[in-house]
Amino acid sequence: MADDYSLLGFETRAIHAGQTPDPRTGAVIVPIYQTSTYAQDGVGGTREGDYEYSRTANPTRTALEVALAALEGARHGLAYASGMAASDVLLRATLRPGDHLVLGNDAYGGTFRLIDKVLSLWGVEHTVADLGNIDEVRAAIRPETKLIWCESPTNPMLGIADIAALAEVAHGAGARLVVDNTFATPYLQNPLSLGADVVLHSTTKYLGGHSDVVGGAILTNEDELREQLFYLRNAAGAVPGPFDAWLTLRGVKTLALRMERHSDNAELIARMLLKHPKVDRVYYPGLPEHPGHEVASKQMRRFGGMISFTHIDGEQAALDVASKTKLFILAESLGGIESLIEHPGRMTHASTAGSTLEVPDNLLRLSVGIEDGSDLVDDLAKALG
Repeated sequence: MADDYSLLGFETRAIHAGQTPDPRTGAVIVPIYQTSTYAQDGVGGTREGDYEYSRTANPTRTALEVALAALEGARHGLAYASGMAASDVLLRATLRPGDHLVLGNDAYGGTFRLIDKVLSLWGVEHTVADLGNIDEVRAAIRPETKLIWCESPTNPMLGIADIAALAEVAHGAGARLVVDNTFATPYLQNPLSLGADVVLHSTTKYLGGHSDVVGGAILTNEDELREQLFYLRNAAGAVPGPFDAWLTLRGVKTLALRMERHSDNAELIARMLLKHPKVDRVYYPGLPEHPGHEVASKQMRRFGGMISFTHIDGEQAALDVASKTKLFILAESLGGIESLIEHPGRMTHASTAGSTLEVPDNLLRLSVGIEDGSDLVDDLAKALG
């Protein structure tokens, strides 16, 4: 990442980092290099960027990686075929049989499944801890601990971890802190500046922002780790295609604008839910009542577009609400321009059933879109009855 974009504002970086006009044609938008291979100037004579085969490198993907690194304040960015592909490569690059990691007690179901059901077969152990409780994290660390895997805000309970404090604990134990920054995005939060070693994104979500592409990314300042991640990605092949990279890059350009609107609408809905007689608890770090509100206020720009809440009448009542909304679409995923509603216990977090990460059966999760906020409030209020 040769160019220094650090002195530019976020919105400027989102539009210009890695995206200079094409030198041959002057095209102001990065081209889609829809090619699998590249002509060489003699055997081994690759051209700028060491482009020899698109599993290894592609100019459209490179532009995305430069842009994402600039937004997270990282030296290195690597794009992957999905958020889970990024997680898998990162875990295999940093852990070996016999190693141990600490996982938050409220984590994405896919991450838990990968660690608990797949990585365990490789001889890697994990301990679940409340990452909002630093003493509990310290107690979970072993001599063989190599990673603390953090989400903040968490999925789906919107818990908050003190990233700077976790980084201090991790580094004191000779471990790395990984932060899944998917919910917050680099617009709202920059974990590397708070001491994290690695940032991970499902770019499928807010970075892509339009529910039309699947991808993942890893950002770090560690040169050696970057080489390990690059090698594993090339060896295993979990790369995004050029059109996927281009779609994600397109989404990045409007991230700041969208996150402001997501946050505006989520605040409206959170306040409505807080007063609704059918709602038991509201999980949104922007509410002063949220136990992580103070920490979130220090390390986040705003509080994002994700809200979870529990229905006072139990699981069936929650399922009924999910089936009655008109604007909130019943679907998995999150972070798109449209609003979504889901039942984590039966959908995104079904893999946590019976574990310490099991979610309440009356919990609903909202991905609040950028529609007219009053329309969204009205839709949800009618569904609640």
